Amino acid sequence: MSVLVIAEHDNASIKGATLNTVTAAVACGGDVHVLVAGHNAAAAAAAAGQIAGVAKVIHADAPGLAHGLAENVAAQVLAIAGNYSHILFPATASGKNVAPRVAAKLDVAQISDITKVIAADTFERPIYAGNAIATVQSADSVKIITVRTTGFDAAAATGGSAAVETAAATADAGKSTFVGSEIAKSDRPELTAAKIIVSGGRALGSKEKFDEVMTPLADKLGAALGASRAAVDAGYAPNDWQVGQTGKIVAPQLYVAAGISGAIQHLAGMKDSKVIVAINKDPEAPIFSVADYGLEADLFTAVPELVKAL
Repeated sequence: MSVLVIAEHDNASIKGATLNTVTAAVACGGDVHVLVAGHNAAAAAAAAGQIAGVAKVIHADAPGLAHGLAENVAAQVLAIAGNYSHILFPATASGKNVAPRVAAKLDVAQISDITKVIAADTFERPIYAGNAIATVQSADSVKIITVRTTGFDAAAATGGSAAVETAAATADAGKSTFVGSEIAKSDRPELTAAKIIVSGGRALGSKEKFDEVMTPLADKLGAALGASRAAVDAGYAPNDWQVGQTGKIVAPQLYVAAGISGAIQHLAGMKDSKVIVAINKDPEAPIFSVADYGLEADLFTAVPELVKAL
């Protein structure tokens, strides 16, 4: 029995979500193989071979795979799917785009967002915004799985010595083309990879106040900036800062929530953080139920004082 991990990469390096997915794959049992589908991606394939726990890297290289278009990557996965009992994707935008296509073509049920491997056919996944954990057992001959990366430690990026094997690339499906991308540039760490996150909520009142109060704290801590859905909907922060069930799922070493009441949808996105600090003037705010440290105070006073103290 072999397990296939679909690597997330930029054709030059392997992204962190792949390392967490490899840990989940190792727990499934059997040899772990990694598929690197890209264009001029030899460096990424070599990096995948260094990951601890990986037995083999399969490298498929073609222009149609350069940008990870879902139709082409799914076809590449399907071309080798017959060799595997489990196929694992990170539960990222890319993984969630490809995995359902593969599951549909193989006529099996997808098991989404797993947080624990109990046995080769049994997994845990959160439901009801993380308020309950479902135990799912699958009798499908091949398990198509997306992995909630915050549920698994990252595999070591070095220490492995897997052989890189070249696979024939599938033809371009011709159903979609890459037109272009506008990538936001930031000196801050990427939200899902940051070790420290500072998040603001609707209580900040305006984009100007959000920037004035939260940015100095993030600068002091070297943190990524996040926001609640209410703050994003009100225009205080951009969409890609949203933390929560409909935003990004994060689990940093330190999560600071200022002016966030702690709606269940927000808690679902950050409650696995190692240390949670909440600042809110409402003593009944739900955020205090998950916080390791809670400060009942006006954030407009407390946050600047915290910045000064740091």
